[in-house]
Amino acid sequence: MNILELKEVTKNFDGIKAVDNLSFFLKEGSITSLIGPNGAGKTTVFNLITNYLTPEKGSIYYQGEEITGSLPHRIANMGIGRLFQDVRVFNKLTALENVFVAIKKNCGENPFTSLLFHRRVAKQEEKNMAIGLKWLEFVGLSEKKETLAEDLSYGQQKLLSLARLLANDARLLLLDEPISGIHPEMIERILSLIKRLVQEGRTIFIIEHNIGAVLKVSDWVMLLDGGNLVASGLPSEIKQDQTLREVYLGV
Repeated sequence: MNILELKEVTKNFDGIKAVDNLSFFLKEGSITSLIGPNGAGKTTVFNLITNYLTPEKGSIYYQGEEITGSLPHRIANMGIGRLFQDVRVFNKLTALENVFVAIKKNCGENPFTSLLFHRRVAKQEEKNMAIGLKWLEFVGLSEKKETLAEDLSYGQQKLLSLARLLANDARLLLLDEPISGIHPEMIERILSLIKRLVQEGRTIFIIEHNIGAVLKVSDWVMLLDGGNLVASGLPSEIKQDQTLREVYLGV
């Protein structure tokens, strides 16, 4: 089953086509990587899927339902989560609090509900706490649950951001350069988590410049250049593709 599909999507900036008549689909339960040189249109694709940008032409479907032009929060509530390239955490909150606020059912946020239905709120908060601890443990940060986010390393903050996506029950994860700027040991850890997420029933869509990591973790790889899909295939096929060498590696 296809979890996401783009059909002839186009986005212009001042007359320049950042994405040009782009069509592709993602299979549910797969890891797909989108690669290409800087300015190829990769982040624009993510922005279009999450409707931070609206296409001039074309349609986007999630689980068979058209989401073109839908509000970003509605798209998120449908199950599409995004990890941004720049880490976005609440620095003055603990790791556990960061995950806790991402959980959808947080009835304690409503003061009237808190006052009138104290037991219900307490029970829901207990359940949410268990969810937060579960995903902190999943990413390997359970021992850092009381640590302020600003005191975590950059790699740990990326893991925390991932835990927040998972706590929000996102089924399709858009990961924008999840391993950029982090220690090589942390890279292996994150790649291992990405593989485990597929086993948890998630679908992964990655933008990444680390070709070695892309070839190691992906089920399918797409090469974007000038907003056009110029090559796609299995990692073993893409590795030998002459277009990749010319466009991405410059050889």
